[in-house]
Amino acid sequence: MSRVSAADEVLDVVDRDDRVTGRAPRGEVYAGGLLHRCVFVQARDARGRIFVHRRTASKLVFPSAYDMFVGGVVGAGESYAEAALREAGEELGVAGLAQPVPLFKFLYEGPGGAWWSYVHEVRCELPVRPQESEVAWHAWLSEEELAGRVADGEWEWVPDGLEAYRRLRAHRERPVD
Repeated sequence: MSRVSAADEVLDVVDRDDRVTGRAPRGEVYAGGLLHRCVFVQARDARGRIFVHRRTASKLVFPSAYDMFVGGVVGAGESYAEAALREAGEELGVAGLAQPVPLFKFLYEGPGGAWWSYVHEVRCELPVRPQESEVAWHAWLSEEELAGRVADGEWEWVPDGLEAYRRLRAHRERPVD
């Protein structure tokens, strides 16, 4: 049985209000700069450290860049919640992960294109076995270690993840009504 390539995976195409307007293979979505949906899941271990990884060189978008989220595209007909759980489980290499908690959604527009991005968080106390086709290196970093790595500029971060990280920090700093 042959595996469908990532470029052939069918995605929902959406408008600027995040309403589905059609479907297309991922390769066409990327090549045409079509709006689609993605999920970002910040995974923390039992000590509160954040899962950080370097993407493999074979990734279609931002190969070999670092990221502080696991996640990816939302498949055609899939909800953000379904995609968050599927992507986190796949990339972390775990089964039985709790449903990631949705935090906020924003329209990313920057290097690589534009897509609706729904940020989630999840606690992962299970031993991780990151997916080798997705993750070339990984570690659990404290908030301070991650902030230092972002600030020092030595690592190339995925731009959409960096934007989600900045928005998440601002989201957490907002006073609760």
